[in-house]
Amino acid sequence: ERVETSLTIGGMTCASCVRRVEKTLTRVEGVVAASVNLANETATVSFDPAFTSLEALTAAVGKSGYTAEPRTAPSTYGEDPAGSSASTGAAPNPVDELDARRDVEIAHLKRRWQVALTTGLALMGVMYLPLYIDTMDWLMPLILVIATGVQLWAGGDIYRQAWAAAKHRATTMDTLVALGTGVAFGYSAFVTLWPAQAQTWGLPIHLYFETALIVVALVLMGRWLELKAKKRTAASIRSLVGLAPTTARVLRDGTEVDVPLDQVVVGDLVRVRPGDHVPVDGTVVEGSSAVDESMLTGESVPVDKRPGDQVIGATANRTGTLVVRADAVGADSTLAQIIRLVEDAQGSQAPMQRLADQVSAWFVPAVLLAALATFIGWMAFGPDADRLVLAIGTTVAVLIIACPCALGLATPTAVMVGTGKAAELGILISDGRALETARRLTAVVLDKTGTITHGRPTLEHV
Repeated sequence: ERVETSLTIGGMTCASCVRRVEKTLTRVEGVVAASVNLANETATVSFDPAFTSLEALTAAVGKSGYTAEPRTAPSTYGEDPAGSSASTGAAPNPVDELDARRDVEIAHLKRRWQVALTTGLALMGVMYLPLYIDTMDWLMPLILVIATGVQLWAGGDIYRQAWAAAKHRATTMDTLVALGTGVAFGYSAFVTLWPAQAQTWGLPIHLYFETALIVVALVLMGRWLELKAKKRTAASIRSLVGLAPTTARVLRDGTEVDVPLDQVVVGDLVRVRPGDHVPVDGTVVEGSSAVDESMLTGESVPVDKRPGDQVIGATANRTGTLVVRADAVGADSTLAQIIRLVEDAQGSQAPMQRLADQVSAWFVPAVLLAALATFIGWMAFGPDADRLVLAIGTTVAVLIIACPCALGLATPTAVMVGTGKAAELGILISDGRALETARRLTAVVLDKTGTITHGRPTLEHV
């Protein structure tokens, strides 16, 4: 019997990381299939529990240099800005927890790229000052100390990820950044610490500390902007979660008790007053009312409900009081399934993305070969004056120019943002394939209210 689970993967920066995590998961005994999405940092794994377990999967990912933890199931709690969850005893909203972690990461990235950029620009300015030779004797070591501290603090994650990939004989975008900035930084450190030896070898005393710092700053700025885009996209999930109330009015022993939504069980009787949102999927056992189901169907006209009729959680009760028997709660509710559909769609792969991932898998090795060829070419055919400096400079340029890896990131990000924005507008997209196929649509037929009540319209009359 196969089991499908979702993991949240941390530490991925490019399509090469995606391929590496997928390979790691598929090599675990019992894993049938694994699909990793870079944009929303998730992995969907199908495995046989008789041969492996969730703990084995997370451990395997951890050994490959990344982090993995079970993905939190979608919550059906509503927005809780006043902290009512704490007062009612409700569990924390997973969406809020994810937002909080992402806010911390965004703030940390912002500090790192701003400090690196400011320091790099300051060092660049120092290079243009008309300083005495004696001043450089103490200024260059000071610049080395400052640049080293900022480089390790701001770019530490980049170098750690590159080293982790190297230990597993793999390459990622971090490899390119680490090599490019490392070469520039290493040359500068060498001529600073051993200037006499550098002159003996004919190496000019040129410093490139500011180059390494500014490149790190720009890479971190790109990741900061990427995280901010992901946070905005997560608002689509938050808007869906906010449709449901945080508590339910349950009838127990003849009295009404307000309980957190996660404590409602199947079979509980829930009283829904006029103006309330229905907290659970269930069957009306008492009362009659008109219920606004527009959040589900798009129909603005309320639907009459009587004993025996079905009601859906998060719909709005308008006129009368209802007593509803809970039939589906938590992850089994219709709203939770809609949220799960949106999350799965955001993490799904479009056909074009698979092609992009295949190309991106060979991208980093190709760039490394191009950089090596560039270095050899300049050393062999470059001008005699400053040949090594020119070779190093052009090699660093080749390594750095390829860092953004837009090919592997653009497609999954487009799917994530597109499905999220569609969900905000009431359009649910099942997966990336459906989104890509939609470009071939030539006509969309709606009824007079602008809705599609059923997914399979039929032609009645011409």
